[in-house]
Amino acid sequence: MTAINTKNSWRSQVATNAEWQDRLDPDSPNKYFIVSCDNHASEPMDFLTSRLDKRYHDRVPRVQIDDDGTQWLITEGSDPQPVRIAPTREDLIPTAEDFETQEVISPYSKKMEDEDMIRAKAGFSLEQRVADQRTQGVDAEIVFGQKGTLAFATPDPEFAGQMTRAWNRWAHDTFSSDKSVMPMAMIAPATLDEAISEVQWAASNGFHGLWLPNRPIYNRLNQPRNTLEYCDKFFEPLWAAIAETGLPMVLHVSTGQDPRAVRGAGGAITNFVCHSMVTTMEPMVQMISSGVFERHPSLRLGTIESGIGWIAWLLQQMDYSYRAHHMWVRPVIPQEPSFYFKRNCFASFIEETEALEALVEAGLEDNIVWSNDYPHHEGSFPHTKAAIARQMGSLSETAREKVLGLNAAKFFNIER
Repeated sequence: MTAINTKNSWRSQVATNAEWQDRLDPDSPNKYFIVSCDNHASEPMDFLTSRLDKRYHDRVPRVQIDDDGTQWLITEGSDPQPVRIAPTREDLIPTAEDFETQEVISPYSKKMEDEDMIRAKAGFSLEQRVADQRTQGVDAEIVFGQKGTLAFATPDPEFAGQMTRAWNRWAHDTFSSDKSVMPMAMIAPATLDEAISEVQWAASNGFHGLWLPNRPIYNRLNQPRNTLEYCDKFFEPLWAAIAETGLPMVLHVSTGQDPRAVRGAGGAITNFVCHSMVTTMEPMVQMISSGVFERHPSLRLGTIESGIGWIAWLLQQMDYSYRAHHMWVRPVIPQEPSFYFKRNCFASFIEETEALEALVEAGLEDNIVWSNDYPHHEGSFPHTKAAIARQMGSLSETAREKVLGLNAAKFFNIER
């Protein structure tokens, strides 16, 4: 058994051992139906080149290795990003503050503890990921790309379409044999006709949802913001096509723009919070306020991995702006913006005890879905039961059942 090291000890902590927690056990006869709504694939390095025309091969995201062993991630949408730093490259290691030790600022691969390595090596086969989810009591999972996320990372809409279609074929080939594993079909929306065709292909090939980037065209750092927005009528044919399929749309963090906006001290936390997590917020607000859900009331939209703590604030601010700025609001949607969130939208979280309790108390238990973010370090694997137990003790049985799986079954049309 792998040791739980000091820096991971918090993951297994549970405040109480209440009777309801027995329903989290995989073998419980009265087990909750549990769906993790934000898990990730572990793609092979050739998932794109094996499915793309050779004329694109020199443009695909790739790892470049220097003579000293330093590894760089190369994409069209971002500056080169170091992913593994050679010990001799002191120029790439941050200067230590007085309160830091050299061990703390060493390359991250040297700071992995035993349990961290379990996550780093997880999910590389369908059999492994299904077995891992079963040990956690998870009955079904919604799967996003890991390397595949980079298929959105180009300002060239046509190339984005080529890469996302390649990922979708890889995901279909890899996961379609197990109905508990449900990848989201990546849709590059700016090439409209191709996007609509891909939506229809995904629906006819058993996909349970459509993954859109947080901006229609990828924005490089220090480049002017592209003027194409999700509020534009340009996308009306796409919304109509999606509504016809009945599939939900989902927005995942860290897409649409390079999240590494701050390169200096504190950049890891600043970029994660301010340039990754919150980027799902704007496209959702655009769709609500521009009337997309008024024109297409059956559409559903989920924000993934960006949490739920911001939802109460956002709903209040949208409604306040709708009233206070009435002289400027166009179009004048018939209902306040919060109405459309409650009817058409949902959001996933990993660990947010206070926000979860507040939203359920506010009557939003039908708009929340849970995830263990397998196999990422932000997630709860392999301590899913503990993570659920320490967050959901104050919820009613009805609310727990909805948040853990019934809401996901409704949004993603999952058979129990």
